[in-house]
Amino acid sequence: MSQITLYLDDATQALVEQAAQAHGVSKSRWVADIIRKYASHEWTADCLALAGRFPDFPLREENPVATTPDTPRLGF
Repeated sequence: MSQITLYLDDATQALVEQAAQAHGVSKSRWVADIIRKYASHEWTADCLALAGRFPDFPLREENPVATTPDTPRLGF
């Protein structure tokens, strides 16, 4: 298991201590959990649960943009 050194100001250190205590874990475990949560490249379960939840959300395939000719541009 690797180790990391963090330099925190007093206010941030107090926040880490309070959060770790509130979650009933060590400061090291709390910081590791936060890193896993926010550095992950996967969609969270909460986010995935939203897929398909908006039946009135227009999809691009269902509402193609009107194909109008491009506006003429002035030459230089």
